[in-house]
Amino acid sequence: MHPRLHREEDWSEMAKVWARIRETVEHHGIAGLVSVIDVSGSAPRDSGARIVLQPDGSFFGTIGGGRLEYEAIAAARAAIGAGRGPAQFRDWPLGPNLGQCCGGKVKTLTETFDSRDLAAIALLEEAEQTGSFFTESRRGADERIVRALAPQTDGGRTHAGRTAFGKYASFTERFGEATTPVVLFGAGHVGRAVVLALAPLPFAVRWIDSRPDQFPQYVPHNVATICTDSVEDELAAAPRDAVIVVMTHSHPLDFDITAAALRRRTFDYVGLIGSETKRARFISYARQVGLAADAIDRLTCPIGILEIKGKEPAVIAASLAAQLLLVSERTAAPQPSPATQPA
Repeated sequence: MHPRLHREEDWSEMAKVWARIRETVEHHGIAGLVSVIDVSGSAPRDSGARIVLQPDGSFFGTIGGGRLEYEAIAAARAAIGAGRGPAQFRDWPLGPNLGQCCGGKVKTLTETFDSRDLAAIALLEEAEQTGSFFTESRRGADERIVRALAPQTDGGRTHAGRTAFGKYASFTERFGEATTPVVLFGAGHVGRAVVLALAPLPFAVRWIDSRPDQFPQYVPHNVATICTDSVEDELAAAPRDAVIVVMTHSHPLDFDITAAALRRRTFDYVGLIGSETKRARFISYARQVGLAADAIDRLTCPIGILEIKGKEPAVIAASLAAQLLLVSERTAAPQPSPATQPA
């Protein structure tokens, strides 16, 4: 039987796998978890894709759709029907037998949880609230997966090694989603559109304006509103991997903030809303205030994908969101999630 409901989740909600599992156990008595734990060749999703399954077939997340997802969910529903039991590892060749033409190979891990697991789930849910985290996972004597929190090593990377997943084999898993910090100056109409465009994406937005009445009453979950005119303090507090976007109500203020951000030389992206004319005026201003040429060269203005010409706020926001995704992928260290690493 095909699942009755496929509920699409945004990135942040599906980052909270263990919260979903706890809620499902509390409301339905049992939950299933299907994880992609290894991929070779071409596949619809990478390691770390997951589905949390309810007994009635409703589920959250995706491992790529198609026949692979259909069959994996069917197997997970059968496991749930049998009650809390051993972990199940399975290899899926993505070829004619599965009706998929990707040509790669996917390994999945299927688990079931009930009220006996709530204490362990609570510890993992707590770690999940802080963002990305790692576990050292092993197959226990009862054939279920036992997880212990593990420190991030090698600068947050995991090693995509292979393991036979023997009875007591250990491997490393990564949960949660890494977010790119965005420092957005300006709460005008375009700023509002940008906040909405970034809401379902892996960004954590610090939204800054000196005018308290400009912020809407409600903002997306990944946005913090800051009413301040202390630009230097905000830039000093920004993480080194933050992207800076400037679109205030004042051109002189835009120029001051942009120059201050470029002067710090730590940010990979400093974007200033405006046309080529505004860019030329900023460059003239930057030279007057003594900003070095190599710092000026790091400016992005106009912002967004240049081939997209629309000037409506929502169009500008969508174009900028696409550009920031490219910046994020270019600058992020590769972190397969979860990678498998023999102990």
